[in-house]
This record gives sequence, C-alpha cells and structure tokens, in this order.
Amino acid sequence: MTPAVPGVLSAARVRATAQSIAAAQEASGAIGWPDGHVDVWDHIECAMALSAAGLTGPARRAYAWLRRVQRADGSWPRAIAAGTVTDPAAESNHAAYVAVGVWHELLVTGDRGFAEAMWPTVRQAVEWVLGLQAPGGEIAWERDRHGQPGGHSLLTGCASIHQSLRCAVALADFVGESQPDWELAADQLAHAVAWHPESFADKSRFSMDWYYPVLGGVLRGPAAAERLAAGWDTFVVPGLGVRCVDDQPWVTGAETCELVLARDAAGQPDAAARLFADVQHLRTADGAYWTGWQFANQQHFPAERSAWTAAAVILAADALSGTTGGAGVFRDAHAGAGALDAGCDPECAGAPGSPEGRAGAFEHP
Repeated sequence: MTPAVPGVLSAARVRATAQSIAAAQEASGAIGWPDGHVDVWDHIECAMALSAAGLTGPARRAYAWLRRVQRADGSWPRAIAAGTVTDPAAESNHAAYVAVGVWHELLVTGDRGFAEAMWPTVRQAVEWVLGLQAPGGEIAWERDRHGQPGGHSLLTGCASIHQSLRCAVALADFVGESQPDWELAADQLAHAVAWHPESFADKSRFSMDWYYPVLGGVLRGPAAAERLAAGWDTFVVPGLGVRCVDDQPWVTGAETCELVLARDAAGQPDAAARLFADVQHLRTADGAYWTGWQFANQQHFPAERSAWTAAAVILAADALSGTTGGAGVFRDAHAGAGALDAGCDPECAGAPGSPEGRAGAFEHP
C-alpha cells in the first residue's frame, strides 16, 4: 500500500511524488541534488521514501550504489557529481544514516537477505563514525580531505546520529551480531545532546537545531513537548511551514516535514497533520515539490524542485498514516532507559570543567 493522508494527500498523489524522485535517479542508482551533486544523507532519505511508496526497485538500486561507493574506511565522500568525487571530506551524520535506511528497508519489506547483505556496510560506517566520538559523548562533524577530525560537533548532526545508532543496534541484534558498545555510545551521545549545549557549535538560528533533538529520538514526552513549544513562534509561519533560519522570510518543505515527523514522534499527531497540510503549497502539478518559498518576495527560493524535499513529504505521510512497517522509524528511535534521567555531577566526562574537558576532544583519529 502507498501512504495517504485523508483530506490532504491521496495515495495516487504520493505515488506521483515518488515517481518524481525516481525520475531524478541516475543510472548508477545515485539520487542527487538539483545541481547534480550527491550527498549520502539525502540519497538515503530518497531511498527510504521510494521504498515507503512501493518503488522497491529504485530503492534497491540506491542501496546498491551505497555499497559500491563506500570507501575502505567505512565513509563516503561528502559530494559526488556524475560519478566523480568533488569533495573527498566525509561527514559523520552522512555515514551513520545508512543504518536508518537499511533498518527502514527491513521494516518495510521484511527482506532478511537484504539486511544481511547490507550489514557489513552498516557495521563499517558505524565504526568509522564512532571513531569521531569525544569523551563527553558528542561526535565531530567531519573528517577533512586529509583525514583530520573536525574541531567541533553539530547538534543537528549528532541528534541524527543518535537515531542512526539506535537503528544500527536494532539491526545488529537482528543479524545476530549484537553491539553493546554501540548502545553505550548512543546513550553517551544522547546525554551530550540533552545536557551539554556547550559541546556543540552555535547554530541556533537554524530551525533544525531546534527540533532535531526530538526528531533524532533524544527527547520524548514532556521534554519533547517543551522544546517544540519553546521554538514554535520563532520558526513556524502559520499556514506556510517552517523557516530554515530564524532571520529570513523563507520556509522550506524539508524542514516543515521533518517537524511533522518530530511532532508525530512527540505524540502530537493532530498538530503534525495540520502542519503537513500547510506545506502542500509547495507541491507542483507533477507531484514534485519546490524546495522553499520566500514569502516576503512571494517567490520560490531556491528556484528548484529537490528530490529530498519530495522524500521528506512521503516519509511524513507514512508516519501520519501508519501505512508501512517503517512508519515508526522516527517515532521508535528513542534514548535508552537511564540515559537522560539526571544532569551531571562534577565527574561527568561531558561536564564543563571535568578532568577530560573540551580541550583536545577531537585530536585523535
């Protein structure tokens, strides 16, 4: 079955949106940005959406591309265009997200053979990512082209990695290769995201830093509701969607649909559905979606239709409708028991002034 949200988006319209993503797929299986470059995170999001809409063939070609392109160390280049690496640096949240994609595909299709075939890819990627984890739990955002770790962490990226680690742990258990160290790493990361904002570069003008601790499964229950309420008036434009940044009159479809997913994960499905209806002004006649809308100038900005925006729409529709086995992949990725129960004592490795401190946290490969 194809997801549908009654009164907002029919199954046929969701299918047309999935076809717009498939039309953007290269013969290699890669799914790129409108400018032609491919990054792994958005590529995986598109694969997930294709699968949720029933386009299993294109989705599997996307995963086959991931296997072929993964480097020996477990990472992927930050950008590839027409099969050529244009930026050899690698981002931690990009590499980690393969675990979400593979776990989602398993939930949607039940295909054990696929999961087992992709397991080595996931295992290598997660080990590479955890090589960037600091004593306080946060994870450096990149390794540069020379293999050196980035000097800071990003809240949005780390919240996304938290979801990836939860999916990776579930996949490991499924294939019979449990990874308790990954679960501990996920708990440490959740603790950093929840209790240590000083561990992350200040990107608070971006809406993603507001809602990603909920979307990535770190915050649930009252804590999630409180965080979403706190940023609502800053980032949400009634009737239009979610701003990308707080100081620009620009709403985007991807951020809006991610907030739909976050509100659904926080147990607010009615509010999520209203927000999902608001973003439909970005839909085009053929089922694709404009990336964003500059509401002061009354123009689409950028003037492009992106496959990853269409993918976010499909994943939000699936979460709201509960159509596929993967509909709860965001809702079900939550922090482990005890990871967030209390704040830090002075000995916490992530506490300001602790023996480990912040200095040198990312010095070792």
